[in-house]
Amino acid sequence: MDLGLGWKLYGDGGAPPPGEVVGPRERLSWGRTAGLGAQHVVAMFGATFVFPVLMGLDPNLAIMLSGLATVLFLLIVQGRVPSYLGSSASFVGAAAVISPGGADPALITGAVCVAGIVLALSGAVVHLLGPRVVLAAFPPAVTGAVVMLIGFNLAPVVAQSYWPYDPWTGLATMAFVVLAGVLLRGFLGRVTILLGLVFGFALSWLLDLAVGPAPLPDGGTAPRVDLSGVREAAWIGLPEFHAPDFQTSAVLVALPAVIALIAENAGHVKAVQEMTGDDLDPYMGRALFADGLATSLSSAVGGAPTTTYAENIGVMAATRVYSTAAYYVAALVAVLFGLCPKFGALVAATPEGVLGGITVVLYGMIGLLGAKIWVENRVDFGNPVVLVPLAAGLVAGIGGVRLAFTDAFAIEGIALGTVFVLVGYHALHRLAPPHLRPRPLGPPREPAGGAGVVLGTGVDAVRDPDGPAPDSAGGGAARR
Repeated sequence: MDLGLGWKLYGDGGAPPPGEVVGPRERLSWGRTAGLGAQHVVAMFGATFVFPVLMGLDPNLAIMLSGLATVLFLLIVQGRVPSYLGSSASFVGAAAVISPGGADPALITGAVCVAGIVLALSGAVVHLLGPRVVLAAFPPAVTGAVVMLIGFNLAPVVAQSYWPYDPWTGLATMAFVVLAGVLLRGFLGRVTILLGLVFGFALSWLLDLAVGPAPLPDGGTAPRVDLSGVREAAWIGLPEFHAPDFQTSAVLVALPAVIALIAENAGHVKAVQEMTGDDLDPYMGRALFADGLATSLSSAVGGAPTTTYAENIGVMAATRVYSTAAYYVAALVAVLFGLCPKFGALVAATPEGVLGGITVVLYGMIGLLGAKIWVENRVDFGNPVVLVPLAAGLVAGIGGVRLAFTDAFAIEGIALGTVFVLVGYHALHRLAPPHLRPRPLGPPREPAGGAGVVLGTGVDAVRDPDGPAPDSAGGGAARR
């Protein structure tokens, strides 16, 4: 069985000339490959440890398992889809609802584990039926609404759980992230969240020295930065594993994230296809299955959910080196990072005020990525077939509307909003008279150069080059 582990040396192993590319099954010299692997580690690092912190999970374990998940992914796709699997943001909203403040991480990982299994089964279906089943089931009108729900449902978490602890530090951190995101270019522009954490951490430490402890929302004071756990942590050791806890109500809250992950993975497969020139449609189902399997296995031992990372696709776009050998190097480095408990303790010591400043930007960006999907696919909100179910779902999901079936079973928030959007859209699409059914308007807007791919930390907009023109409801393309 071909696992994609045999790499052909590119030329003499040196850097490719301008305009030339190094394919997924090729490699440069091992020294240069190690350097490229280090770039991939840095690109994925910030988000991979930030999202577990926001979900109340162990960042050390998340970093280590991201490396193992990447290896599993590359083996399943036979080395044809170079990608790094880092921590997913799609479950942050569900985690905040399932376990406020990270009080019960086992409940979070149980829900994520089931969602990962559903994603893996979806990948198997796509592999059997073809990638167009993704476009039919989750048109961008639906996917955009679900992504928006995931982001904006988190607004109360910022207002109640992080921001009140140190509002002025939160404001300064927010301002830094906003300015850095606009003013910084190149690599630094890709790690603004990480830079914001460093800035906020340093500011909190200086404020403790200058003005003393910060007042707590419920009275009293406490230091902004507490490094006692860092001093006590060992340099080398295993992260903390835990078994998942399964509850139906928690699973229902987490399942909508599967829609976002399907769109995300499909978008990334298309992005890599555009860059490498390889036909990767036959591997889309494998990619979905691999991500779902990695997410379920990671959460089964207490780790964070995974997803393919646009940041690392951006590194490939910049270097034009698509070698999977570099990803194996990155995976090894991530595993070694995960075996340093002192690093995990340092991440866990991040002040709440700093997290407030970062999340007020980050959660809003996640929500607006849904709007980005709509704009790039020219979703027609003048059509009630689109407008009505999306409007109902957004208000229900963002407002936390609850529908109780029994005393022990209820659907609310993101889960209920997703049901309204998904069921309502498809039902109305079938029941509407012909003149109200969405009509083709031509392909969505493409970025300069017509590559059909937008790379970045958010949604990847990709056009299906072989599919029909998308309709005004957003049919015909997959989005993250």
